[in-house]
Amino acid sequence: MIKVYRKTATIKAEQFDGSDEMVDKYELIDAGTMFGTHHSPELYLTGSGKEVDVGDWITTGVNGEYWAISDDVFKKTYAELPMIPKNVAERIITEHSLNDLIPSGGIYRAMIQTVVYGYQKGDIGDWIVNHSDAFARAWLDGYVVEEDE
Repeated sequence: MIKVYRKTATIKAEQFDGSDEMVDKYELIDAGTMFGTHHSPELYLTGSGKEVDVGDWITTGVNGEYWAISDDVFKKTYAELPMIPKNVAERIITEHSLNDLIPSGGIYRAMIQTVVYGYQKGDIGDWIVNHSDAFARAWLDGYVVEEDE
């Protein structure tokens, strides 16, 4: 029987723009250097032998190694973490802690309390109700906190 799995780790990724800065940062080598010939427009990720084209994504693996992924495969496989306000992140942290103490409810409790106890326009409950998909994704997968302006 085939089992179905999902990826649970978040990754860091940067889309390759062809700049010298990124070539240096990821220690990309040109095909000419690899094969002892003259310079070539083709660039390869050191250690992997994988060609990197402008638009490909360079990801950092769990052991700090770099992987190149084509743009179309990357977009089918990964989704950017939602960006949420700091007060919403604090609510998620608090609710996760409560879930450790009171092991029932979890995200349901966090969202339903917002509706049951009411909220004012512009407060945390308003954000949760109007961004429920982002809140659920942040709860399950992680998030990035918006920077203070």
